[in-house]
Amino acid sequence: MQTDDRSSTQVEAVFEALSEGLRARDAAAVGALFAPDAQIFDLAPPLAHGFDRQGLADWFAGWDGPVEQSASDFEIKVSGDLAVCHGLVHVQTTRGGEEASWWMRATYALARDDRGWRIIHEHTSVPFYMDGSYRAAIDLAP
Repeated sequence: MQTDDRSSTQVEAVFEALSEGLRARDAAAVGALFAPDAQIFDLAPPLAHGFDRQGLADWFAGWDGPVEQSASDFEIKVSGDLAVCHGLVHVQTTRGGEEASWWMRATYALARDDRGWRIIHEHTSVPFYMDGSYRAAIDLAP
């Protein structure tokens, strides 16, 4: 897969806008980055769904501060009008004066159309302990 620098920079801008929308807890701004038919496989049930602006707004309302998101070992590969991106993502925020922080794995697919690059698929996951407790392993860090 060949990646051109201009397209890669444009895809990076989508993720910068995603981080800014999360920081501002702006569900509409985040939603604008997703294609109308995007498929999302995220941490909360159900197994798959489309972008849920109200669900994201409700999730934002459960936090007191901004939702900070940063990536580590994030790779972007672009071929034509498709991009595949993956890496580790750190999320940090607060509730009731307590910090909440976790790392998760993330994979995104983006497609370019006449409006620019949009996220068409998001898959995030957290490993779980396979010791019978089935606890999410949110204490892991790269």
